[in-house]
Amino acid sequence: MPRPWVTGASLVLPWHLRLQRALAQATPSLDPTTIPKFQTPLVIPPAMPLTARIRRRTIDYYAIAVVQFLQQILPTGLPGTRVWSYQLRNARGTRNYPAFTIEALADRPVRVNWINGLVDGAGNYLPHILPVDPTLHWANPPGGVAGRDSRPTFATTPGPYTGPVPIVTHLHGGHSNEEHDGYAEAWYLPDAANIPAGYATVGSFYEEFKAKSQAATGAVWAPGTAVFQYDNDQPASTLWFHDHTLGMTRANVYAGPAGFYLLRGGANDLPPGVLPGPAPARGDPPGTRYFEIPLAIQDRSFNADGSLFYPDSRAFFDGFTGPYVPDSDVSPIWNPEVFGNAMLGNGKTWPFLEVEPRRYRLRVLNGCNGRFLILRLDPELSFWQIGAEGGFLPAPVRLGELLMGPADRARRALRWRRARRRLPARRPRHHRAGAGVPGDAAAERTRHQHPAWGPDPAGAAQAGPDHQHPPGVAQRGGLHLPRVRRAGRRAAGHHEPRRHAQPAGMGGSHQRARGGGRGRGMGDA
Repeated sequence: MPRPWVTGASLVLPWHLRLQRALAQATPSLDPTTIPKFQTPLVIPPAMPLTARIRRRTIDYYAIAVVQFLQQILPTGLPGTRVWSYQLRNARGTRNYPAFTIEALADRPVRVNWINGLVDGAGNYLPHILPVDPTLHWANPPGGVAGRDSRPTFATTPGPYTGPVPIVTHLHGGHSNEEHDGYAEAWYLPDAANIPAGYATVGSFYEEFKAKSQAATGAVWAPGTAVFQYDNDQPASTLWFHDHTLGMTRANVYAGPAGFYLLRGGANDLPPGVLPGPAPARGDPPGTRYFEIPLAIQDRSFNADGSLFYPDSRAFFDGFTGPYVPDSDVSPIWNPEVFGNAMLGNGKTWPFLEVEPRRYRLRVLNGCNGRFLILRLDPELSFWQIGAEGGFLPAPVRLGELLMGPADRARRALRWRRARRRLPARRPRHHRAGAGVPGDAAAERTRHQHPAWGPDPAGAAQAGPDHQHPPGVAQRGGLHLPRVRRAGRRAAGHHEPRRHAQPAGMGGSHQRARGGGRGRGMGDA
């Protein structure tokens, strides 16, 4: 073993010893190999109920709050997990991680009053459930109006931020005007009773966008809220919404707030009955069977008490134990990337879905922080990819596996011709070590396991026969995708407002840029 170097009064340990010490201090305490696999049914997120139809019923209106609650993510018998997610205001029955799905129609506007509801029963703010590094270029509410949205300086290395949590929601893939984009520097704190004196309560672009939005729509932005309108003037596509706060997106989204936003109809969609359905719709009775399924795949790590694990030291990533800010330029908590050691499908660890011998349409989201996925069926069967971020592909593509980066979406059509035993059906074939820890044996043993499909002996009798043909079959009833049309007046993808600072990815390093572009991943700033 190499001998430590002694210089003056400091002791510099060899790298592998520093890494072992760091991991002993910050490691998820729940071994993923002890989590029962394929015991929990896959949850199919319901459609979010409308709050109202406004402007002579021409606009679908929602009032949606980010709230904190306990959810059974791990299988029954293990502890519940404290998470955040979106719910319809004052409607506890709509809280779920991931959130209920917003269903939208082409060219019919949707208006959402996004509420920061991270307060307790007494109206006091709730601190973050994960460690937040205050030494980054971030929202920085403690900096006040003069110091918000900046990288603060410190005389000594600080601990995690424990103040009120800023939130702003972004529609990922939407055509959005800048005031309704969920811009990273347009965040806002909850309207809590105990906001510390001197804290900035909104981001540096909040007031500008508030005035612009109110002039355009007449909608009032109350404290702790922002009202965004989406015109839906783009091709039918799979979108999703998530937090987008400067320098905190990685931690905020890991805590849970995200959901699907499915845009249907218009010249770039297919008529009803061509693709498998139905999908969840508002007002569905309990027990409705679905053959179009949104599927969010995410990786998370857990502690033995059921809580989410997220590293609270840079040493977790590479063993570097300091010096940190202000004695170097290395932040003490931030990790360049984080990999969970358990795989989740729609907010459940390793769920299963009972399927019928018929076609299914899956809208798949890679909701991981930094993990790329290579998805395939096991046993090795082919499937058809029919869409991606911008809508339908020019033609269906038959694949044996599909690569998805963080925040990527894909639409797949697949068919089970006969009932099969329950098998792991989706697995990433290769990527970095499952928990982002070199040599993490538990992660290596679980990272290839994804949701499972199993036979539903009663399903075919309940739903009736499936007369649809696989995509691309040159016969009556075969799938022919709509002609790809030029997008509307605003660019598709992860739109960044023109002329303002652009955060890289979903909350990464902050830089100035004109124009916009489609971001990828959760970022890690």
